[in-house]
Amino acid sequence: MAKKQTKKTTTVADTVLEQEVVEVMEQPKVEESVIETSNSKSIKPAGSEWEFKDRTYLISNGAKPLSKSVKSAGIYYFDEKVGYERELKYCENQRTVFVDEMQGDQRLAHIIFRQGVLFVPKNKVTLQKLLSLYHPHRNKIFNELQPQKIAEREIDWLEMEIEALNAAMNLDIDMAEAVMRVEIGSKVSKMSSKELKRDLLLYAKRNPALFLELVNDDNVQLRNFGIKATELNIIKLSSDQRHFMWGSNDRKLMTVPFDEHPYSALAQWFKTDEGMEVYTNIEKRLS
Repeated sequence: MAKKQTKKTTTVADTVLEQEVVEVMEQPKVEESVIETSNSKSIKPAGSEWEFKDRTYLISNGAKPLSKSVKSAGIYYFDEKVGYERELKYCENQRTVFVDEMQGDQRLAHIIFRQGVLFVPKNKVTLQKLLSLYHPHRNKIFNELQPQKIAEREIDWLEMEIEALNAAMNLDIDMAEAVMRVEIGSKVSKMSSKELKRDLLLYAKRNPALFLELVNDDNVQLRNFGIKATELNIIKLSSDQRHFMWGSNDRKLMTVPFDEHPYSALAQWFKTDEGMEVYTNIEKRLS
């Protein structure tokens, strides 16, 4: 009897150990399955689905005709996925705008802008996709109103305006005169420093991109230098605007290349070895 009990006890222990080994070996498989599921969710491309929202479309160039219709049939879209053009048609009783995917009757609908605007609610997904993705006249005859992009452009403009105004505030009087001479010509010579500063700030605010371009252009200051020297008769420009000469003895300094602005050519010439000597001479006379 004792031997039988011992044998029975051993069998139970072995069974328990076998169950524990099986559980330990099977456990990593469960974890791998969880990891795969987690990874498959994380690599799902963001923004791959259509965003359901109300959309507004505007006629290009700010036009606001009383009514304007755009084609809702007889138009085509080149689908790169299939490699050929697909016919488009807007039908209110269809769930697609691709004719080759339509089923049953096709009830054609019109697309009409009123006073340059077309509002399409979020439940009109088919029409929104036609106008935003496939229509051949999008971004030509009409555009989708995108407040986020408008805000980005406005921020860029405001930042540029701030940069231009800061540059104008820190600009020395000679450079300020050079920049404003491009804008208003010889009138700048008769302006007081306060008038010059005011007009400079207004110019920077009105056209910041061009203002910054002029400020960073070395030739602008050299052009102004040449114009001032001409106004004071230190140098002279010939009547045919082909030659610059000394004002005192008419000795020729340089010849203006064909089809170039005289003072732009003079600014470039000031950068040459001969021109730098003349520039230094004129600078002494101006001071």
